[in-house]
Amino acid sequence: MRRIALVTLVVDDYDEAIRFYTGALGFRLAEDTPRPDGSRWVVVEPGATGAGTGEPGTGLVLARAKGEEQRARIGDQTGGRVGFFLHTGDFARDHARMTAAGVTFLEEPRHEPYGSVAVFQDLYGNRWDLLQPATD
Repeated sequence: MRRIALVTLVVDDYDEAIRFYTGALGFRLAEDTPRPDGSRWVVVEPGATGAGTGEPGTGLVLARAKGEEQRARIGDQTGGRVGFFLHTGDFARDHARMTAAGVTFLEEPRHEPYGSVAVFQDLYGNRWDLLQPATD
């Protein structure tokens, strides 16, 4: 089986990003390993298996920005578009929990033919969809 296992997300600070993703979004910290150069290998995961396959979902590598070019991309890694899609089996529950945890939603929940959705932003401003796909 082939799948995308990890996606890099450029962040300003490891610990700040870990707190947001594990606290506000409810991800789990899968790995936090110091590296010889002073950086860390940090991976967070949504915590559920991917699409009922029994395989882990795609994780995020939280990579601290190095240099001005990378710092300039923090919070706008996709040019202002929604770049990340967090699927849920219970939209109302997760929307309420995330709102209570201080997550900024940029719109009210919408019910589209493809599912229930609302755009939110992470602590740096990257746009995400919280999405409960419609069932057939």
